[in-house]
Amino acid sequence: MGVVRYGPRPVEARRNREMEATRAEIWSTALTATWETDPEVIAAILPPPLAPIAGEPFVRCTITTVQMPIGPAFGAGWLGVRARHGDEVGEYPIFMPMTTEQSVVGGRENYGEPKKIADVRATRDGDTVSGTIERMGFPLIEITGRVNEVREPYELAKRDFWFKFLPAASGDGLEDDGFLVYGEKTEKARTFEGVDGVVVLKDSPLDPVADLVIRRMIDINWTERASTQVGVTKARVPAADLLPYMHQRYDDLSVLGKGAKD
Repeated sequence: MGVVRYGPRPVEARRNREMEATRAEIWSTALTATWETDPEVIAAILPPPLAPIAGEPFVRCTITTVQMPIGPAFGAGWLGVRARHGDEVGEYPIFMPMTTEQSVVGGRENYGEPKKIADVRATRDGDTVSGTIERMGFPLIEITGRVNEVREPYELAKRDFWFKFLPAASGDGLEDDGFLVYGEKTEKARTFEGVDGVVVLKDSPLDPVADLVIRRMIDINWTERASTQVGVTKARVPAADLLPYMHQRYDDLSVLGKGAKD
């Protein structure tokens, strides 16, 4: 009998290549928009122990095409808000749509990233750029514009806040308390260009991105960039604090049913 590939693997073969990929320098092209929304929107989104940052009711959306060293490129989206954990500041993503299962699994299982399968596209034709996110038949976000400014390349440190938790097998609540995880990132851009453009947020009962209403557009830009990240578990979070926010991660398909009111 040959090797049974579903059988146990030896220690040297148990590499987590999904995790390793997040620590490798992989270049991508990205269309990013940042805007100001209502402070009460930010406050409503954040699970404890996260809190808003006074004077910074900011939302960021990035639509990316990632070219892996092996295999085809995939689309990746990111939508989140500015937040703090005590004195530590960062961003809290509420929606991270991806086009492939492989790009979803590692981040969801290991870090607690709110990743979901969706259609994500970022394209450029000359100076014309566009980005779209569509999920389960609903168009959600459109960014369109023209490059109008060349900016200096950059390298900076960033932080995401993620919640890692496990729904109960019974379907009622969580198996246990969850964890607050910091995603410590380094991002550098070799191309950084300003864009004169427009962002359109559309509505969906599953992904209500339109609630992050645009009050003032801060910036739209196009980058060729690379980033690496490491996850660090920082705090235990009571299940009772996370339960009201589970719908940010897991779809409630009942809202798609005929006659659904909410």
